[in-house]
Amino acid sequence: MPYFTCKNNSLYYREQGAGPLLLILPGNTASSAAHQQDLDRFSPNFRTAALDFLGTGLSDRIDPWPVDWWREGADQAAALIAHLGYESAVLLGTSGGAVTALLTAIHHPEKVRAVIADSFPEHFSSEMAENNVVRERSEPVEEQIRFWQYMHGEDWQDVVDADTRMITGFAGIGGDCFAGELPKVRCRVLITGSREDTHIPRIEEQYRSMGRQIPHCEVFLNDAGQHPLMWSEPDVFYQLADAFLEPFALPHGET
Repeated sequence: MPYFTCKNNSLYYREQGAGPLLLILPGNTASSAAHQQDLDRFSPNFRTAALDFLGTGLSDRIDPWPVDWWREGADQAAALIAHLGYESAVLLGTSGGAVTALLTAIHHPEKVRAVIADSFPEHFSSEMAENNVVRERSEPVEEQIRFWQYMHGEDWQDVVDADTRMITGFAGIGGDCFAGELPKVRCRVLITGSREDTHIPRIEEQYRSMGRQIPHCEVFLNDAGQHPLMWSEPDVFYQLADAFLEPFALPHGET
């Protein structure tokens, strides 16, 4: 199985295809196992890889998770790009993975050609953490439990609990995902989401704010769908993603 090392930790990733690199970054409590359909979908035109962030999936476990876990994820994404032998990649992130994708563009701009960022907040309030994380995870339904088991294995509860503590701690110190640094993003960005996404309060307001700050940014909000858009309305998302990715795709096998 493919692993690489970042800051003395062993991290797992999945990959398939050939060509320019497209790196998929999962959302919180998910892992690369959630993105096999995306690997299949994009690998005809890209070398497509999906990362298990530190503490998730088949990657090493840590306890506790740092409050800047998404920022640490940006370093892991940049390290995977280098490990795969590329100077840069297009990043596709959903939910917390979208936060990490943009943080990678901020802190490792030379590594990022473009970003698709789906269904994520600019600010993570304590109210949002309580209503959409703590409360929802306190009594999970069977479907959620099966998902987490598939994502992480037997210790799924420890992973989810660590993630919950990280998010509530982050919200408690202000919950500003980008610390005012979105204007530093110089690559092209597509932000997608749903107006009906109950996980992101005031999503239109947050998306307008981010769209104004990022110099080369397109924002798309769908009327239908839930969290995240790429799973709840896949046909809409893939149509948007294909059009955005077309300039970055090269003939099969080139890098």
